[in-house]
Amino acid sequence: MNIRLIEGQGVPLDPVQDERDRVARRAALDALAGIPSPEPLDTVGYRSAGRTLVIGTRADALPWAERVAAVLPVTAVLLDEDGDSGGDWAPRLFPVFAARALVVTGWLGAFDATWQAGAGTPEHARFDLVLDLGATPRIATHQRPHGYYAPGPDAAARQAAAAELADMVGEFEKPKYFAYKERLCAHGRNRKSGCNACIEVCSAGAIAGAGDLVAVNPYLCAGCGACTTVCPTGALGYAYPSAAHTGMRIKALLAAFAQAGGRDPVLLVHGAEGAALLAQCDAVPGRVLPLGVHHTASTGIDLWLAALAWGAAGVTVLTTDAEAPQYAAALDEQAAVAQAIMTGLGYAGSHLQLLRVTGADELALALRQAPRGEVPARRAGFNVAADKRNTLDYALEHLLREAPRPADEIALAAGSPFGALDVDASKCSLCMACVGACPASALQDGQNAPQLRFIEKNCVQCGLCATTCPEDAIRLVPRLSLRESRKQPVVLNETQPFHCIRCQKPFGTVRMVESMLARLAGHPAFAGHLDRMRMCGDCRVIDMMTPSDEQTIDQAHELRRR
Repeated sequence: MNIRLIEGQGVPLDPVQDERDRVARRAALDALAGIPSPEPLDTVGYRSAGRTLVIGTRADALPWAERVAAVLPVTAVLLDEDGDSGGDWAPRLFPVFAARALVVTGWLGAFDATWQAGAGTPEHARFDLVLDLGATPRIATHQRPHGYYAPGPDAAARQAAAAELADMVGEFEKPKYFAYKERLCAHGRNRKSGCNACIEVCSAGAIAGAGDLVAVNPYLCAGCGACTTVCPTGALGYAYPSAAHTGMRIKALLAAFAQAGGRDPVLLVHGAEGAALLAQCDAVPGRVLPLGVHHTASTGIDLWLAALAWGAAGVTVLTTDAEAPQYAAALDEQAAVAQAIMTGLGYAGSHLQLLRVTGADELALALRQAPRGEVPARRAGFNVAADKRNTLDYALEHLLREAPRPADEIALAAGSPFGALDVDASKCSLCMACVGACPASALQDGQNAPQLRFIEKNCVQCGLCATTCPEDAIRLVPRLSLRESRKQPVVLNETQPFHCIRCQKPFGTVRMVESMLARLAGHPAFAGHLDRMRMCGDCRVIDMMTPSDEQTIDQAHELRRR
């Protein structure tokens, strides 16, 4: 059992209050059952004719291919025995190849296999289904694509996989679980790398970089929602079910529990495997309120802080060995940020608990230590917004308003989705490259003045500004500012404007022009005409189009001086 408690050890159970809590929990679960399930906004379709590829050694693959061929069209058997030309090569209803350098990619109805057969050119074929009996799966992602089965050496698991294969013929569909808002994405700008959180956490290999954006393959997406949990901007959002729908369920659960006389509720977030453990556990404290979700990685700091603002004494997330290890790491980071905020605001006790258990007895023991943190004196009334950052703002404002010990600023660990910027004014040339790179509109120019302005509430600490800055003048400062000024633009750097030497229009800064002169003095367009870099764009074009035999600006200045 792997139990992580932020702090604290739980308190002795009060049998009288526990019974009251059990009655209140029944009322809360009745209220939860009354909320209709959402309908998917969009779906993803698959089509399979049952064309099956079987992979493995001769001893494994051939007997199982014979069994599968009784119910499905086995298109090919690829034996992963390098250069094998001996043994059983009797005629069969399906082709058999000794394959080297085998690579399999794809999903249900669209698996592509390439391999080397002998010394010839590589072979390629497409299949609808794959039964991989090799020692090492050809598709190694934690979450396997639909239609791909790698049961390992266990005979019962192989039998179950073969049985499932027989049912994978026809047309299928699943919800499209995510929505992607490109304009909010902090993955990259101008070929500079920023946030890769969604790519790193995805256990299905469904997300990849696509220039400055990311591309999510809906056929590979398993709907775990981890990408939406770690996305700092909300560019990737959970579309089925939406965060707003999950928030409505949490709020209804907590409100009904409180109205029925329950105290110190703990929201227990669990998936299907966790539900099976709960069904075997007879000793769940009455104040623990189960909330089933499609996947535990689909909830994070926005929904957790909202739950605490609605009166939850804590949030427990139950995971099992079925979840990918990177999910636990991501949830742990989210929990650390949430707990730092609650502690920084003076709310006593532990509020977050992450569990990874394998048995009902372990679960019962862990839930007796469920968080019992201090809650706001008044429950919040807001609803979860469609935009993740708005939900965080609602929750933070309520928690601050009711805080036992209000704070102006809370220090956070690196990688947190809140923070400020430290700009070295001696290096910054106000080139505004960082403004163009910022995906959250946290950095802004001064419009008609040479200023770099910053709205801290918008900053997601993606680091694109620091990566883009040609002067290496920007440093990230992870923190949560709760000052009112966090919502307003503040000036990080400013200077006097440089005026065009021809028309006197301001067009840049002294430092920027000096930097241009140093870097571009040898450029053919400016060689012998350095004054062009002291001109605005319009005057520069006019000067470049002026015949060389006409009087130059320097000559005109000299004549006027005389």
